[in-house]
Amino acid sequence: MASDEDDDYMNMTFGEEPKANETSLQRRQRLKREGEIKGRVKSKAELAAEEREAREAALSKSMLEGAQAKKSKGLAMMAKMGFKGGALGSKENAGARVEPLRPEMKDGRGGIGLDSERKRKLRETAESVEKKVKIDENEFRDRVRRECEAARCERQVYAAMKVCERMDEEKQASSAAEGEAPGKKRTLSTRPLKSIPVAWRGLVRTREVERDQRMKQQSSTPRLPMYEDDLEDEDDKKAMGNTLDSYALVQDLDEEDPELDEFNALEADVKLKQLVEYLRKEYRYCFWCKFEYPDNAMDGCPGLTEEDHD
Repeated sequence: MASDEDDDYMNMTFGEEPKANETSLQRRQRLKREGEIKGRVKSKAELAAEEREAREAALSKSMLEGAQAKKSKGLAMMAKMGFKGGALGSKENAGARVEPLRPEMKDGRGGIGLDSERKRKLRETAESVEKKVKIDENEFRDRVRRECEAARCERQVYAAMKVCERMDEEKQASSAAEGEAPGKKRTLSTRPLKSIPVAWRGLVRTREVERDQRMKQQSSTPRLPMYEDDLEDEDDKKAMGNTLDSYALVQDLDEEDPELDEFNALEADVKLKQLVEYLRKEYRYCFWCKFEYPDNAMDGCPGLTEEDHD
């Protein structure tokens, strides 16, 4: 039948493929490669890696098992003395060591104890660096805090000077001399600087110096202060700055003032303290309470410092 004559592919077996014959040239090349591989000198890194792998393989095997354990004379002697494997010591000792101590290979040519000394130095260096970082952070916070306090104290000094100026102007206005020209405003700029108390003289001096510089910049040919021209009307006088309440130069603006220089050299908190005491003494005014008391006793004021008013 045709079906019987067909090949049964499911039950067919295939023999091994015949090996290709190696020519003399191929054999010579193969032997040359194998010889080069065997004759190649391994590097120190490769030798160290092989040594490390062999050591790890040996340490991973138990010394109490295998063919080597059966040939060990030491284990045979221990077996005669009753050793049957397991942990040494009493049975109640659950933490007894089962395997021998694992050797630690020493790298380098340093003496014994060098590694521990090096670790100690590294640990001390790390601790000192960490401590220095903490100290630097604390110093930075303290410096920023001091700078903020100094800036705040300078603002308070300026505010106290402004209060002194305002109260002095009110005092000058209340005790103005009779016969003064009507409409004329008496300003502190018309007073000699050295007649102003040194506690707030620097405020007036700084403002007058800045005003003098602005006036010189605005006009290349400045006219004399308080110059009056009959031909000028009120608008011209106002435009040229010749009104009655216009700016007048301070006479002793360019003179040296050692007393003011000594006061400016003080710390901000010292200057603030002197200003607070000046206001209390001259005007019975408490800078912290923001109140002018009726008498020198100043009943109701907690004290001289800001902390007393918290």
